[in-house]
Amino acid sequence: MDFDKLIADVSNFVWGPPLLVLIVGTGIYLTARLGFIQITKLPYALKLAFSKHQDKSSAGDISHFQALMTALAATVGTGNIVGVATAVVLGGPGAVVWMWLSGLFGMATKYAEAILAVKYRVVDEKGQMAGGPMYYLERGLKQKWLAVMFAVFASVAAFGIGNGVQTNSVALALKSTFDIPLVVTAITLVILTGVVIIGGVHSIGRVVSFFVPFMIIFYVGSGLLILVMNYDLIPGAFATIFSSTFSAEAIAGGAIGAAIRYGVARGVFSNEAGLGSAPIAAAAAKTDFPGRQALVSMTQVFLDTLVVCSITGITLVMGKQYDSGLEGVELTMATFEMFLGPAGKYIITIGLVMFAYSTVLGWSYYGEKSIYYLFGQRSILPYRIAFALVAGLGAMTTNLNMVWALSDIFNGLMAIPNLIGLVGLSGVVIAETRIFRAQLKKEEEERKRVS
Repeated sequence: MDFDKLIADVSNFVWGPPLLVLIVGTGIYLTARLGFIQITKLPYALKLAFSKHQDKSSAGDISHFQALMTALAATVGTGNIVGVATAVVLGGPGAVVWMWLSGLFGMATKYAEAILAVKYRVVDEKGQMAGGPMYYLERGLKQKWLAVMFAVFASVAAFGIGNGVQTNSVALALKSTFDIPLVVTAITLVILTGVVIIGGVHSIGRVVSFFVPFMIIFYVGSGLLILVMNYDLIPGAFATIFSSTFSAEAIAGGAIGAAIRYGVARGVFSNEAGLGSAPIAAAAAKTDFPGRQALVSMTQVFLDTLVVCSITGITLVMGKQYDSGLEGVELTMATFEMFLGPAGKYIITIGLVMFAYSTVLGWSYYGEKSIYYLFGQRSILPYRIAFALVAGLGAMTTNLNMVWALSDIFNGLMAIPNLIGLVGLSGVVIAETRIFRAQLKKEEEERKRVS
């Protein structure tokens, strides 16, 4: 049997309808139990996420903002440029709607993940926080075997989806646009990755808190420029998106099935809600209540899917090149060039490089905490060295199809034990939310009394 085909078939099976239904279904279930917290508390959550105030007396390693930026670093990646384009090509413009819906319900999932991560986190031998699905599966759900499964899948995924395939995208983009040799990019990435991750979460937090806002503003600003310059095309783009989703022709022709399949899949792939990766970063945050950091973590999905992915999706529909035969980064690049001229190519290349590198930094922390859970403190330094070297190997590889497929499998497998934990511990999430809501009410009353 063809081994490549076998791996591809397994990947398609793992990421098939059952897993996607489980991920979105968990989000809907949590949304209902939490009373649509992603809508009612979003303004406060955004204010909290970008506030300069930090409660230094609270337990934790990094600020709310740094924890959010670390999580965004890992999720705002190639999926926002390449994944959205793939969804629009394979699922049609209607895939954008299902991407939005997956993001909306994914915010509740991300909230639940973070609240459990903070509640069940522990302090390691060096006095730093360690948390995530491994700990709430073991300490909350009392199922250590599920915790070990998650840690194994996450540590493998970190080297693939979180590292090699990302640095490969960086190297190929720089080679194509600026003719930079792969070996030069490889050596540079080994050095840049190693220097940052050797310093641990504090170093990663400082770098991404500067780097991530800049890269998002750069890419989103370019996309918004296209929308402003071509505002007359926006109503037609939305009409196309919604007609492709809900029209009788789309339903009768089966197009809606493809739109759901690829819209949901790429949305989840981009924002990672339900996979269990981001709560590892949330667990490191300085916070007095689990619910406070959970609200901050929730904004990650909003920014990733409902802002960054939306900019890409609407621009692609406006450009109407999704039936041209182009796909992936080539489609996004051609669309940006169509609206911005030659500058469009460089914007996408630079955006892809920044997004992919940030993903490497974010996932280095996820993998490190998974390795630590499995093998203890002695494994941290060897892991960091290996992770930096794999960044260079990924950049030098010319064919990563097998690595992509294997990484997809382990990335998807991460979600299964995590989702079991979220559903099983949903009562804890609700209880902690009640406690935090009471605290918010007390704080509001105190503000009114003082004023």
